[in-house]
Amino acid sequence: MPARATHPRIDRLWPDPAARLGVTALAEAYGRPGRDGAAADRPWIRANMVSTIDGSATGADARSGSISSAGDRAVFDVLRRLCDAVLVAAGTVRDEGYAAMRVDDASAAWRRRAGLTDHPVFVIATKSLDLDPQSPVFTDAPVRPIIVTVASAPARRRAALAEVADVVNAGEHELEPAKLRAILADRGLADVLCEGGPSFLATLIAAGAIDEQCLTVSGQLVAGDGPRIAHGAAGSAHAMRLAHVLRAGDDLLLRYVRA
Repeated sequence: MPARATHPRIDRLWPDPAARLGVTALAEAYGRPGRDGAAADRPWIRANMVSTIDGSATGADARSGSISSAGDRAVFDVLRRLCDAVLVAAGTVRDEGYAAMRVDDASAAWRRRAGLTDHPVFVIATKSLDLDPQSPVFTDAPVRPIIVTVASAPARRRAALAEVADVVNAGEHELEPAKLRAILADRGLADVLCEGGPSFLATLIAAGAIDEQCLTVSGQLVAGDGPRIAHGAAGSAHAMRLAHVLRAGDDLLLRYVRA
């Protein structure tokens, strides 16, 4: 992604109010919890989503990008800077027009100093393997992507994608979050950033696999029938603890961690 020309004003409202958090302060606020105390066999999965005030995860164009803001994108960049891997469902990769998983030059330099690869590993979850192996997601990838699928996925698509990515199974017919986590752990990916989409996030929530939820509440009302940030599979409620509240213009930037 291109470097941001200017950093938007972001203030911390709670705890410990502070004005004008820069990139370094933002990185400290979010941290790398998977490296800082999570169990070695349980990668920390942090989800990051945006929602309007009235609960829509997309704008009128059915994409999340249209309800994003400069503050939301600043946090988006910082979370990618901090993570070992970015985990996204294939539908979101297609719908949101994802390119190869790259961070900006400043983030790559920070990651290098921290002993990380210059860019996070792109992990794509899909049962159907409906992905184009000629897409820049693969052909321009600075780190070989991982595709997490099921054993029953189409063999021809599997063979084509295996040329450009590591294709691994996390279940027979359905993606199983516990097996997904084991795959991430085996590869040493302790801090994982999940960027959706809503159906995939719901599957992870239902399985108790989300350790942290970052949410930008965008100062917009859109009405319509847009999805929630998570919809589909349902499980028992999972208590979360509010870790911080930031403000960027009319948006709130919330961070919750598992209680």
